[in-house]
Amino acid sequence: MSTLFYSHSDCRQHDMGPGHPECPQRLDAISDHLLATGLDIALQHMDAPMATIEQLQRAHSAGYVMQLKDLLEQVRDSGQPKALDPDTLACPGTWHAALRAAGAAVAATDEVVAGRARNAFCAVRPPGHHATRDETMGFCFFNNVAVAARHALDAHGLQRVAIVDFDVHHGNGTEDIIAGDERIVMCSFFQHPLYPYSGGVPKGTNMVNVPVAPYTRGPELRQIIESMWMPRLDEFRPQMLFVSAGFDAHREDDLGQLGLVEADYEWITRRLVDVAARHAQGRIVSCLEGGYALSALGRSVAAHLRVLADM
Repeated sequence: MSTLFYSHSDCRQHDMGPGHPECPQRLDAISDHLLATGLDIALQHMDAPMATIEQLQRAHSAGYVMQLKDLLEQVRDSGQPKALDPDTLACPGTWHAALRAAGAAVAATDEVVAGRARNAFCAVRPPGHHATRDETMGFCFFNNVAVAARHALDAHGLQRVAIVDFDVHHGNGTEDIIAGDERIVMCSFFQHPLYPYSGGVPKGTNMVNVPVAPYTRGPELRQIIESMWMPRLDEFRPQMLFVSAGFDAHREDDLGQLGLVEADYEWITRRLVDVAARHAQGRIVSCLEGGYALSALGRSVAAHLRVLADM
């Protein structure tokens, strides 16, 4: 079975302005590197559909979804960008981009659960893991991974799923949404202290939060994963894995101060594939989160995908 690669041109229409690190060129860096390395032809390319309101409300409050819908449609119709917080700007293309990003994760879940693909990667933006149940923040509007995880549980009837987040920033939005939902275990590491300055005290017993100091390198993080993530994942026996794949812990990325390299992302992905093979029939859906040094982003995503595609 193939590895699916979801994206859509609408995801490039979300633009928060010159100099903003979360830029459309991130997707270009990924696609260009995949083409240059020949990995592109090993993937089955899929257009991301738009998420439905019902799907979004599995992770977000109904009031939040409708309020954000109204706001983003007003921005689209007026053509005037609007800042939602100091980091997060809505532009005319944001509404459709956000729907495609969440929709990719849902569609990938459908295909992988149905057995039509082994796994999937969603090269989408805006990212999602800072979006809480009822708040935009940190470049994020809808929480793509949380929407997909709840879709697997509520629409497909899975009983246990895991979320793994290796972004340099704590996935506070995902934690806010799924803390206390014992059908989900979330494992993450993140630089601390660093935006959003959370995660040191988990909000629920279903969280494995591992704050790490600036300048932590790959060998230390591999030990953390083996000693703290793996026992919990094997005990939980997830029927599907969802990955918040942030590549801003790379040593070349200026938004954090961790020291991962491509070989570390390859190793992490291989360990997740091992867990999925043992417990989840190999089922993984991975969604792009951070990663802002464009060359490092392209190389790191390729390392991630080579393992997913078993190349």
